[in-house]
Amino acid sequence: MKHAVIAVLVAVATLLPLAGQAAKHVAAVHAGAQASATAGPLVEAQVKKVSKASGKVTLSHGPIPNLGMGGMTMAFKLKDPAWIDQFKEGDRIRFVADEVKGDLTVMSFELVR
Repeated sequence: MKHAVIAVLVAVATLLPLAGQAAKHVAAVHAGAQASATAGPLVEAQVKKVSKASGKVTLSHGPIPNLGMGGMTMAFKLKDPAWIDQFKEGDRIRFVADEVKGDLTVMSFELVR
């Protein structure tokens, strides 16, 4: 019995540091996946419609790889509703999109002049 307890203690002492390293690795991979999802690629688009009532902009955009979407025309919410005043129909933009609480959302953008 005494030898079994010692064997278990030695095994725990040996494996415990490895478990901590594995947990750190999993957390780092998860954080990297979240960062890449929100940082996403800049996507070229043209503003087709601005709806202040709904707080959405309709964009004709190229492929959005981080969302697995091809190019199409669709409406997006804005991360910051105050941005709506910065959009005009016909504007060309580059933007980053992500899914937030089930809504496709413009996370950041820049006007192309």
